[in-house]
Order: sequence, then structure tokens, then C-alpha cells
Amino acid sequence: MIAIALPLAVTAGNPDRAGQAGATELLINPWPKSSGWAGVNNGSVHGVEAIFGNVAGVAFTKKTEIAFAHSIWLKGTDMSINVLGLTQKVGEGSVLGLSIMSFSFGDIPITTVDQPEGGLGDFNPQFLNISLCYAKAFSNSIYGGLNVKVVNESISNVSATGVALDAGIQYVTGFNADRDNFKIGINLKNVGTPMKFGGDGLSTRTLVTSVSPSYEYTVEQRANGFEIPSLLGIGINYDSKLAKDHRLSFGLGFTSNSFTQDTYQGGLEYSFKELVMLRAGYMYEQDLFDDELRTTVYTGPCAGMTLQVPLGKDKNTKFGIDYSYRATNPFDGTHTLGAYFIL
Repeated sequence: MIAIALPLAVTAGNPDRAGQAGATELLINPWPKSSGWAGVNNGSVHGVEAIFGNVAGVAFTKKTEIAFAHSIWLKGTDMSINVLGLTQKVGEGSVLGLSIMSFSFGDIPITTVDQPEGGLGDFNPQFLNISLCYAKAFSNSIYGGLNVKVVNESISNVSATGVALDAGIQYVTGFNADRDNFKIGINLKNVGTPMKFGGDGLSTRTLVTSVSPSYEYTVEQRANGFEIPSLLGIGINYDSKLAKDHRLSFGLGFTSNSFTQDTYQGGLEYSFKELVMLRAGYMYEQDLFDDELRTTVYTGPCAGMTLQVPLGKDKNTKFGIDYSYRATNPFDGTHTLGAYFIL
């Protein structure tokens, strides 16, 4: 997989290609736990959130995990994201996962050339991403996974559909007694087919009156195809025991993007008895501090927290609530709230 990823890394981050990709919702992290510290947990993300973060981490599911999250995306724009995920162990070291992510834009007035002020009702664009993945533990140290995604963007009379693949690997080692406190993750995401819009909305009906009798015909406009935003991500994580019930985790990450600036991430997570977790992170890209040259709405800082409790006497059965905040300029940030069950 690394050999496949290297050619992509050579062309990634090319500023000449910026803005040329479509389906950029594939780059938006819909999950609160990982987005709360800038997605630096490439090497340590586990369970349902790993379907987005690094599909290899799905292999850490012990039995069943179910998670849901709702994001107020760029607060003030009336846009939101809902995501539902499920992972299920199906054999010795093998796990299947499914997630559905839907992007809502709210009600947008219908306008035409003849009625530019609207009054014709509203329409609702729909972005839908469906992921089906398989992950496996190859040993106590090596985990890998593959994710197949169907991407659909549509309004009532125009749509585009594509298919993309993710692949990931996680390596676990360490310097503690369990040799599991140092983690490395590599993932290749959004490698897939070009997409193209089509449908009746790209057709125009024209009445020809220059001849008798007059007649009507349909002219179909041809839409250009577009690529989806592939990327290569690399991350390392280290867990440090501060005391018996206290853990502090460090994370560093690098993402090489094909159609946007490369990004660098850093973050910390503090845990008390794995019941309360606080995290913060920072994401940097070139020209981030220059309002005229900056190419992202995100300004770097992010933070989040988790409250997790066991369900009954079985300590492996848990319920948790997550929240994350990502600073933006303009708008009032992105807020994500989620809940999960580990069964």
C-alpha cells in the first residue's frame, strides 16, 4: 500500500490544481472524537470513527459499536451533517463496518431567468456518502483495512455519482509493559472514478417558430467531469501514563492533498480513568495566517471532550457522548455532537 501511495504523494499539494476537485465533502470529518484534536489520531483511531479516519482501526472493534453524530457546519449558514456508523466483528480478527453520511443545505429558493426573486418554492440539494469497509488484525501489532465508498450529489433533476476506495494500515508497538503505547498510521483515501453531472436539469426545450408548422426540440448540455479529492495521511500517536488513572496522549500528523494545500496537525488528549477525556488540536497549512491568501475556512484551533460510562457490570460495554468545536473565519465555527455504544 505504501508503494501505491508514494506516486500520489509526489503530485499532492499542487497549488495549480487547487479548486479543481469536486465531492469535497469527502474531506469533512463528521465525527467529534477525532475532529476534536485535528484528526491527529491516524495511528490510534478505533471503531466506528476509523471508517473515516483510518479504516485499519475498525479492526479494534471487540464485538459491536454503534455511533451517531450531528454537526452544525459553519454555524450561521444553516448547513448540517448527519452521520450514522456501525461496526461488527464477524470472525477471528475480522470486522465489517458501515457508515452513512448526509449533508443538508436547508431550503434554497427556486429562481429562474423570468422569476429571479423566487416565489416558485424551495429545493434541497442532497449529498450522500455510503461507506462499506472490511478490516482485519493480522497480528498483535499490524492492522489493515479497505473501505469502498459510494458518493452521490443531487438535486431533483441533476445528479452525479462516483465510487472511491480507502486503504489504511496501523502499526502498534511501544515501550511500556504491554508494548502498545506507540502507534503509527498510514492511509490513502478517496482514490476513485471521476464524476459527472447529468439529468433533465441540463436540458433546454426550444421552440422553433421560423418555419411552419413550428416545432419544439430539446438541447442537452454536456457537463465536464471532475476528479474527487484523493489524499495520503500519515500520523503517529504516543500514550503516556501520568499516574494510575491518568493518561496523556500526543499526536502528530501530515496530510498530502491532491487538490488543496498540504496540512500539518498536532494534538493532545487527557483521560481520567477513561471516563472523562479532554482534547485539543491545531491544523496548519500554508498561508493560514494571511486572510487574503488562506484557502481554508478553518483557522487552526479545535477542541473537544468525551464523557464515557460503563453499562452494567461488563466494563467492555460502554456508552459515551462526544463534542468538538473547530474554529472558522468567517462564520461561528463548526460544532459536532455525537453519541456511541460499545457493546
